[in-house]
Amino acid sequence: MSPKQNNKERLIERKIFIPSLIIIILISLPLAVYPDASMSILNKGFNKTVSAFQWGYIWYAVILVFVGFYFSFSKYGNVVLGDPQDEPRFNLFEYSSILIAMGLGSTIMRTALVQWTEVANDPPAGVEPHSMEALLWGNSYSMFIWSFQTFAVFVVAAPALAYVLHVRKKPFMRISEACRTIFGDKFTDGFGGVVLDIIFMISILSGAAVTLGLGTPIVTYNLAALFNIEQSFTLTLIVTIVWVLMFTISAYRGLDKGIKILSTFNMYLAGAFAVFVLLIGPGVFIMNYFTESLGFLFSNYVDTFLYTNSLDMKGETHIEGHKVFWFAYNATWAMLHSVFAAKVSYGRTVREMILTYFMAPMLLSWGATGLLGGLGVERQLSGKLNLFETVKEDSMNVVPEVLTSLPLAPVVLVAFILLALIFLTTTLDSTTYSIASYTGTEDMSDSEPSKTLRIVIAFVITAFALTLLAIGGLEPLEVVSGFMGIPVIIVQFLTIYAAFKMMNEDKAWIYNVRKKDKQ
Repeated sequence: MSPKQNNKERLIERKIFIPSLIIIILISLPLAVYPDASMSILNKGFNKTVSAFQWGYIWYAVILVFVGFYFSFSKYGNVVLGDPQDEPRFNLFEYSSILIAMGLGSTIMRTALVQWTEVANDPPAGVEPHSMEALLWGNSYSMFIWSFQTFAVFVVAAPALAYVLHVRKKPFMRISEACRTIFGDKFTDGFGGVVLDIIFMISILSGAAVTLGLGTPIVTYNLAALFNIEQSFTLTLIVTIVWVLMFTISAYRGLDKGIKILSTFNMYLAGAFAVFVLLIGPGVFIMNYFTESLGFLFSNYVDTFLYTNSLDMKGETHIEGHKVFWFAYNATWAMLHSVFAAKVSYGRTVREMILTYFMAPMLLSWGATGLLGGLGVERQLSGKLNLFETVKEDSMNVVPEVLTSLPLAPVVLVAFILLALIFLTTTLDSTTYSIASYTGTEDMSDSEPSKTLRIVIAFVITAFALTLLAIGGLEPLEVVSGFMGIPVIIVQFLTIYAAFKMMNEDKAWIYNVRKKDKQ
């Protein structure tokens, strides 16, 4: 049997996947067994990182926004990711829906309802807590975290990976392969390439486990409110089994009949849910507050982006610490998003890929924040709820408290739970699709990742997340995953350079463009 045949039968590239899994377990076990001591150490380390490198994370995000727009509006924006004569794999609505499902997931449902309360309790720039200005800061910051800088972090490595896969037709869509043009064959095929790929795997496996662990309570808290039962690990386990089954069905149906159908259905469901809440809730207030919050965001976008609170010697407010964590945490997901965007973008230009990823998830997240954040603020101002206190006790309780305050609360809860479940399913679907594309041994330039491999990876991630939830170790890993973004940032900049280098070597802006774009 030839080595190549043996490699195919192995299904997964062990030299990447197994060391990554072992390293994550070695890191996680002491954190899970000694959570209090771990959190004390990690929080001290994180606070020092915020103090010392807050400016660095901010400029990192600023640079990536500029890189994204440069990719889009320079000559590189016309480069087609695939054969210029072929049509894109998905129409614009399907493509946008798929990227939204990956780019947002169920996290947007939590931040839209909760984030404004945390900012209003501890607002920036010397603003009085709970004041009208604090409330505007709260909702506009909730919108800000889902703006250009987040999606720039997610997508700027995608041009290199998509070019490797769809234009150069390389069999493996890996960071090491994208960097071959920088480091050469000896590095890429040797130990250096393996190290790059292991860094990628560690970041996304830990990030996936944390995100799924954080997403599950969005469903369980609302189920507990719907059936008037207690929160428990058993409930978490039941919810997890349900969405893993949903994912398994989706995985077996493939990308076109699985992720695409679920993603587009969820867009229709989200739209119907928004209209329903506006009709039965304080619709006029929500629309007015959304409009004002959007204006506040536009007026303060640059200030929010670059805000470090450097002149206040008394200590930081919520925004500084959260913003640095958000950028660092997003970095752990960056390469995963880029792998997924690269795989589904056949036939799209670099400009279409980046601008769609910039705009589609951002606009939907602004709408979700306006709707759910506005609903929460109205409940607070009208005296129906005291969410400023609720968030201090248990931030996740804010979600069912707000939803059950509406008329027809059971209907609202069921719709919200279904939305969250589908978002969780598409997130897991997209995650395993990307990891299987990355670690599989099949030629990814002309085939889909193995369905069996995707399900195996899903069970690994799910078991990892459940184990951490059961023993209380998720919070330390959440902070660790933020630290893991640091090496990923270096890899990101390597892939950006590699993309420009490959397209320059091939003069792709001349030879790999649509006829109407030829110079």
